[in-house]
Amino acid sequence: MSEAARPAPLAPEELGFERIVYEKAPPRATITLNRPEILNAFDFQMLRELARACEDASWDDEIRVVVVTGTGRAFCVGADLRAWGADLLGNPSEYWKWFGAFKDMHDRLREIGKPTLARVNGIAVGGGNELQMACDLAVMVDDAFIRHVGLEHGSVPAGGATQWLPIMVGDRRAREIIMLCDEIPAVQAEAWGLVNWAVPAAELDAKVDAVADSLARKLPQTTRYAKQQLNWWRDLSWHDTVGHARDWLSLSMLNDETQDAIRRFLDRSKQ
Repeated sequence: MSEAARPAPLAPEELGFERIVYEKAPPRATITLNRPEILNAFDFQMLRELARACEDASWDDEIRVVVVTGTGRAFCVGADLRAWGADLLGNPSEYWKWFGAFKDMHDRLREIGKPTLARVNGIAVGGGNELQMACDLAVMVDDAFIRHVGLEHGSVPAGGATQWLPIMVGDRRAREIIMLCDEIPAVQAEAWGLVNWAVPAAELDAKVDAVADSLARKLPQTTRYAKQQLNWWRDLSWHDTVGHARDWLSLSMLNDETQDAIRRFLDRSKQ
């Protein structure tokens, strides 16, 4: 992955991404998670590439709006637990580094200074829902669902969900989503305000185009500051909790409950 010598944008092909596809067609940039074989799950490299793409888009004055989406049948299912099992279980110092990359990705996306639109092309689970929540607006295909499963897999969803769900859907619904681990169908997610629009798959791109075009027509500096102000509640909850979450979750890698839950998940996934 190419690192910048100064805050100037590069052509996408110069960035050397392997886990994502980054495209520019001014006034729009599109970031596509591209690990469809594992439902676009995050590994460390993908998190770093996402952060770098957001950084590049933030520096490109020709880009007015950024669309985030996934390849295949999933938007994103959160962390790659196979990588966790291999590298992070029993190793809190390595998890702390991994979560640092996750946090940096979120910060760069949320602070990109331009409107962001999640094109939720399929299921969004765990960190995948946190990713779409980090965007300003979201269009979701209506046959998909959102779900959090951390309380079944040994991971508290404190990388956005515990902070932002109460703001977006209210306290009781946030507790329902996190504590029951049930699927939230796209139409229900729209009704709750978790996404803006749930549309049939055949209409997904047209809706994304219409919203992105509308966002791109707005005044860029005025939009940037409006976004900064709108981020206040999210930033307050995020910055007051995420450092503690990083340390606690790191130590949880030593916890028998966490280790057993992740190993059970990995054993089921092999069957």
